[in-house]
Amino acid sequence: SFEQMGGRSSLIIINKIFYDKVYQHPWLKQFFENIPQQYIEDQHVDFMQKVLGGQNIYAGKAPPAAHMHIVITEEVFEVRQKLLIEAFNEAKASQQLIDRWLTLDQSFKRVLLKEGPSQCKRRFNTDEILHFKKPKL
Repeated sequence: SFEQMGGRSSLIIINKIFYDKVYQHPWLKQFFENIPQQYIEDQHVDFMQKVLGGQNIYAGKAPPAAHMHIVITEEVFEVRQKLLIEAFNEAKASQQLIDRWLTLDQSFKRVLLKEGPSQCKRRFNTDEILHFKKPKL
């Protein structure tokens, strides 16, 4: 069950560690400029709680709609996943939670990946298409 995997409290810990990494990452942080980290953490905790079988209090958009203006390439996805796995390890997450989360990630990957800006749509007129080249690290 959701509680046996660590419940909401483990999602809060994992997301804090994960987004600390994302917001410091030279490439990924660019996708989150002007978005308060706490807002994104809260949204992601609510979303993961819902999809992992906990109480549904998520009020945001479904992943394809929430990310339709963002160029998420295979490489962006892989870099993000590497940081997520680091966060799981640092948070000492249960193996059951890690397995379920990564399975869900794979199922969303299909609808999130894009090869370039031409595959994106603005959610609002004010949206910019978010597309960042990998910086030289």
